[in-house]
Amino acid sequence: NNLIIISGGKIMELLVLVLNQPERLEEILEGFLHEGISGATVLESTGMGRELCEKTPLFGGIRHLIQGCRPHNVTVFTVVRTEEERNKAIKVIHNVIGDVTKPNAGIYFTVPVTSVSGLVEPIR
Repeated sequence: NNLIIISGGKIMELLVLVLNQPERLEEILEGFLHEGISGATVLESTGMGRELCEKTPLFGGIRHLIQGCRPHNVTVFTVVRTEEERNKAIKVIHNVIGDVTKPNAGIYFTVPVTSVSGLVEPIR
């Protein structure tokens, strides 16, 4: 069994970035590599606003005037193994997309990972 249980004060988190500027994805991934973060999964995704823009004409018209409707965004998943690695990843995100509190920037969050299987370099 390759399941690894994380304990003893070690931190491991899943960092999720919903990037509303897919054209910046390459910069994010290159920044991660530069900081030693060598694995990530990228999925094309669609937010609620985009769905409403396409399916609700009135809302779509108003939303397009306010913020514009992006065709899609991308969601990046990466497991960070230490607090330092997490902070480096967040720094890359801020360096590339700037102030994430501005409209159409995106969102990121982390959630604890308590067990994992399948990483190339397991954490023990």
